[in-house]
Formats: sequence, structure tokens, C-alpha cells
Amino acid sequence: MPKAPPKPTDAELEILHVLWQHGPATVRLVNEQLSQSREVGYTTTLKIMQLMLEKGLVQRDDEGRSHIYRAAVREQDTQGLLLDKFVEATFGGSALKLVMQALGHRKTSADELAQIRRLLNDIEIQNANQPTPNPHDDAPGA
Repeated sequence: MPKAPPKPTDAELEILHVLWQHGPATVRLVNEQLSQSREVGYTTTLKIMQLMLEKGLVQRDDEGRSHIYRAAVREQDTQGLLLDKFVEATFGGSALKLVMQALGHRKTSADELAQIRRLLNDIEIQNANQPTPNPHDDAPGA
């Protein structure tokens, strides 16, 4: 079984966001995007991306004069990994505590509440359609 990529650092996550949004890119393009929100040196971006390559977070196309980097991890998978670690560390693994905290500390629009209700309904339907395991299936002689 292949080893899962490590949790990205904050700086690595910023770079992944650029690659997810813009697709494969050179270090220069990534650096230009990062520098729109704060000053980041080109060599800093290059070094972080080289480390990300070693970790398996990005892939690099060495063909041609400039190297092209692409995300080697999917955005949704990375979000799930980070969220799972956050919920476990912060809320003891309780999704209920997470949702209560999120909804209790900010104004939630009617549209957001409607979307949350639809999501909950979809989850209920999905759970209802999954077969329930029969405890007798694992019994000896069954």
C-alpha cells in the first residue's frame, strides 16, 4: 500500500492552492501569485517547492528549459486529511462539536442553512441505502 503524503505545512499549502487554482506552473508563476498577498522571495519559493517534490506533494516536469510543477495531491484529499487531523486534535473527533462551534460563533445566512439541510438530507439518504452488516455472517460455521 503506498504511503500517504505528509500533511503540508502552511507555506506548502499556499503553494498547493496556487497549483490547484492555476494548474501546472513554473516557480516564477507560483512566486508571483504568492507575492500578491505578501512579499515572498523567489529562492524561498523554489526551496519550498523542491522540498515538496521530495515529500511527494508536487511533481516536476524536467522537459524544456523551465521546470513545470504540478500538484501531486488532490485538493479534496488534502482538505479531508487536514480536517480529520483538526477535528481529532481540537474536538476529540466529534463532528457535532465542530459544527456547533462553527455555527454558534458567526451569523449563518438562510442560504447556508438551506445548503446544510440539503447536505444532511443527502447524508441520511446515503446512510439509509448502505447495507447493514449481519453480525451472524462472521459467526463460526455460518
